[in-house]
Amino acid sequence: MKKGIYGKKLGMTQIFDQDGLVIPVTVVEVEPCLVVRKKTVETDGYNALVVATGKVKEKHMNKPMKGQFDKIKLSYRKYIKELRLDDVSAYNVGDEIKADIFAAGEIVDVQGVSKGKGFQGVIKRHGQHIGPKGHGSMYHRRPGSMGPTSSPGRVFPGKKLPGQTGKDTVTVQNLQVVKVDMDKEVILIKGSVPGYKNSMLRIKEAAKAPASKVTK
Repeated sequence: MKKGIYGKKLGMTQIFDQDGLVIPVTVVEVEPCLVVRKKTVETDGYNALVVATGKVKEKHMNKPMKGQFDKIKLSYRKYIKELRLDDVSAYNVGDEIKADIFAAGEIVDVQGVSKGKGFQGVIKRHGQHIGPKGHGSMYHRRPGSMGPTSSPGRVFPGKKLPGQTGKDTVTVQNLQVVKVDMDKEVILIKGSVPGYKNSMLRIKEAAKAPASKVTK
């Protein structure tokens, strides 16, 4: 990854392009990310930047987090994240990474934590078919056969069963940056991205963007 930044998902809206076409966009608030540490191959085995974002008052900081900022004498932030980059030589502790590292038309990958849906059955969780709806079937939304009985006498790993749904780390690839507004510190990204409102997102340069995704 050559460049990336963290932001907060505000929600979705729609805008009009020059031809009058409606474009659905996700609005991501991108406050400047403060570089609090550099990791290099020589010291840590890989190149990365430890960045902090989300301005917060001192009274809301716990002692371990507060100590990290006091040590390097930087203003407090709510979140500390890591960006793995190919080269970190251009950055120093105290530098700010802003939304203008991206421009309209660029292709990015967006990573976030999907919405949690709680404990769900196999129909909602895995998309299985519902059973017969007659009163006598008594088998409407159950998961189905568990497999062999006496031999081997157990349920094989990977059996699709009810369980926790959502709240997974999801990456949506090859999304187009529609607009970067530095005055409001927001990036408009075409389409939907994972996560609930006010959740943290990682926006990074797409690994390999198809030419067909880029529009003028």
